[in-house]
Amino acid sequence: MPSKSFMLCQTPVQGMTMIIVEKADPLDAESHRLIEMLSSELAAITGDNGKSHFAIDAINGDNSLWVLARNTRGNAIGCGAIRPVTQHIAELKRMFSDRSEPGVGHALLRFLETSAREMGYSELWLETRLINHKAVRFYEKNGYVRIENYGPYIGRKEAVCFSKALH
Repeated sequence: MPSKSFMLCQTPVQGMTMIIVEKADPLDAESHRLIEMLSSELAAITGDNGKSHFAIDAINGDNSLWVLARNTRGNAIGCGAIRPVTQHIAELKRMFSDRSEPGVGHALLRFLETSAREMGYSELWLETRLINHKAVRFYEKNGYVRIENYGPYIGRKEAVCFSKALH
């Protein structure tokens, strides 16, 4: 079972930022708000809100995890999930930061990678759109490598898939 929460402290030029990442209910209002923000942002960047490849039910199972990132005031400022692809491979889904605090994406990714390892996964896969340059750079910078498109992304030129081995 994954850790219950994770805290990331950073010291940017302006001062100290603390981000808490914790397991959450994907059906609660905060989760819904962040999912809708992500969907709107994806639609603006890619022309597709991403909802066709995401179902809340898929992350509510035993081998799945939904998390929220919170600032020091307890406000939900980011979200992310993992769900099984195979017994040893999990898929990273719905990663999002409202960018109100630095380091949210990194904190979410570290928590989800650690949790996936603790859940018995040895690899994480994900898909993003090629046109989503910030996401592509973020994952490459965090050790993800491009792989052949998998599952529903096979044959889709606008999609790019990544993988990272969890050590």
